[in-house]
Amino acid sequence: MIPLRPLGVGEILDGAVSTLRAHWRTVLGITLTVSAVVELTQILLQRYVLPQQPVIDPNGSPSEVLEQAGESLRVSVISAAPSTLLGLMATFVTTALLTFVMSRSVLGRPVTFGDVWRDARPRLVPLLGLTLLLPLLVVGITAVGVVPGLLIGSVPGAVLVFVGGLAALLVVVWLTVRFSLSYSVVMLEGQGVMASLRRSAKLVRGSWWRIFGILTLTALLTALIAMIVAVPFAMLALAADGEGMGSVFSGGATQYNWTFLIISGIGAVVAYAIMYPISAGVTVLLYVDQRIRREALDLELARAAGMPGYGSASPGDTTPRS
Repeated sequence: MIPLRPLGVGEILDGAVSTLRAHWRTVLGITLTVSAVVELTQILLQRYVLPQQPVIDPNGSPSEVLEQAGESLRVSVISAAPSTLLGLMATFVTTALLTFVMSRSVLGRPVTFGDVWRDARPRLVPLLGLTLLLPLLVVGITAVGVVPGLLIGSVPGAVLVFVGGLAALLVVVWLTVRFSLSYSVVMLEGQGVMASLRRSAKLVRGSWWRIFGILTLTALLTALIAMIVAVPFAMLALAADGEGMGSVFSGGATQYNWTFLIISGIGAVVAYAIMYPISAGVTVLLYVDQRIRREALDLELARAAGMPGYGSASPGDTTPRS
């Protein structure tokens, strides 16, 4: 699937897409199932559990507008919590399974759901710990940067919130890239949570800007794909839901019916089913590329794939390990 040498940006992206094409039954079976469950749960929560976004009256008094804005912010935070949790669970499942889809594809091995599940199952607990730890780390860093300014209040507090929030954002971006390979380390090398973070930092050292650029490009591409897929479904949903379309143009509170939620949900499922394997594929191939550059993993991969002239792999070896 990839040349056994240091990879360029195009080869990493092409490798992720090639895996999606070559093993589309397994990949789409995983991503469509996860996306459908997440989206169905989100629709049910949005319809029956989560509060509706309040309308801010532009003709209200300043105190009324401020109160309505505060209520709108509160509703947004409440609504974001289950979405974030569902996103984490989707990331957990897709990372666990798609990592081994990519690993087997790199080696030219058969890729079936049974094989992938058998490889991934022993590593689920450490991966879950890592999946929960990294967002908590982001929340903690953001709180350290923002909370002091919120406590001070007034103009100095607002300035401190801006400066602290900007500093926190820079630290979060730096750590995100530094620990971006930890998921692959947990799954493919069998290391624990903290060891995987240290290992990722070691692999990224000296290549931070390159990895940052590839991850940013991948995020932009997947966002573009999601927009191309989801926007037509959203427009179709609005057209099918006459009440929702009227609310959008009138500026009132939007109460979407089942027609809108189902059609837009289908668009989201299709978009996520394409986004997940590309993102996971790029991350795994970045890990493989860094190990090729630093540890001559290409020789180990050639042996594991059974290429002539490289010796033989150990029995049962299906993944590139340290």
